[in-house]
Amino acid sequence: MPRVLLIEDDPSVREGIELGLRRRGHEVRTAATGEAGLTAIQEFRPDLLLLDLMLPGVNGVQVCRRVREGSQLPIIMLTARGDDFDVVVGLEAGADDYIVKPARTEVIEARIRAVLRRIEEPGGRPAVELHGDLAIDRAGLTVAKAGERLALAPSELKLLLYLTAAPEQVFSRQQLLEQVWEHSYHGDARLVDACVRRLRHKIEDVPGSPRYIQTLRGFGYRFGPL
Repeated sequence: MPRVLLIEDDPSVREGIELGLRRRGHEVRTAATGEAGLTAIQEFRPDLLLLDLMLPGVNGVQVCRRVREGSQLPIIMLTARGDDFDVVVGLEAGADDYIVKPARTEVIEARIRAVLRRIEEPGGRPAVELHGDLAIDRAGLTVAKAGERLALAPSELKLLLYLTAAPEQVFSRQQLLEQVWEHSYHGDARLVDACVRRLRHKIEDVPGSPRYIQTLRGFGYRFGPL
């Protein structure tokens, strides 16, 4: 089972989530502050980070940015409120998904599995696909631009793999939520938009004039090198 690091300053919430995940077989380490959490990442080497957004001192957004400087560790934000600004800032900082507290253990478990699930591609595809100066290795789950490997967060990689599997096809935000994030309900389109913006900053020469991931207003996104 995946090793989970939980950074949460509320003792009751922290203990409840920890107990629920341990009962499901996860090895769990907890931290009450951002500073302690950053240290625990180095010591514990988790498979996934559950990160409270509102932390004292080094807050959740700052933790997320520091992790993203040199790691592809999957991150799910925890927020006690559905505050639009907080959620958007957290997603822009590099989080892969978010959960509004309080949340049942089965909901948290489902999100963990969705973020960590590796993509299975059908056979017959080339080992490495070339799209302009992008080289995508589906088996190794790596992406390089002009020969330099890119550090993509799990949600960014999944989104790119999904879009490039059907070049020129237009996908709505809801389709991407269901297929990439595995949110079967009417989900939050901000997950998609924030992920697209982050991905463009990594794969596009000019993010404001994208060559690869194109927006069709009123319809969604498609991958199609210009």
